Amino acid sequence: MNRRQTLFAGASLASLFAGLSASKPALAFAVEKSDEEWRKQLDPAAYNVLRKQGTERAGTSPLDHEKRAGTFSCAGCDQKLFASQTKFDSGTGWPSFYQPLAGAVGESSDRAYGMTRTEVHCSRCGGHLGHVFDDGPRPTGLRYCMNGVAMTFQAA
Repeated sequence: MNRRQTLFAGASLASLFAGLSASKPALAFAVEKSDEEWRKQLDPAAYNVLRKQGTERAGTSPLDHEKRAGTFSCAGCDQKLFASQTKFDSGTGWPSFYQPLAGAVGESSDRAYGMTRTEVHCSRCGGHLGHVFDDGPRPTGLRYCMNGVAMTFQAA
């Protein structure tokens, strides 16, 4: 099995278990809403990812193929997260970036599914965006693997 097949198989398993991740302590964020308010604001797919730490199926986000100049923002609170100049094609089926905008994201340890990963969330509303890995391109060597449904795009 090659790397891409392994990643897609892992993504399929992750989507099967979406919502079963370990609970985390509550953090305070500038934008806080009740669960009911988030459900009303977000479509079901975005709610599952942003508020329940779900994962969208690989290859389903149009943002993975977005190539225009612009900014990727949080679908929950509109905070700007990533500049298009830092986006690259990782071949994973999810929008990937090598660097977030300053102060835009927070990170926490994710020990779900019997592994330890670094979860990435919006620093303003706490919405789950994806994970960061150390197999990205220069200059950072990082791959911020984000769920497209957790973001919006505004062309420059």
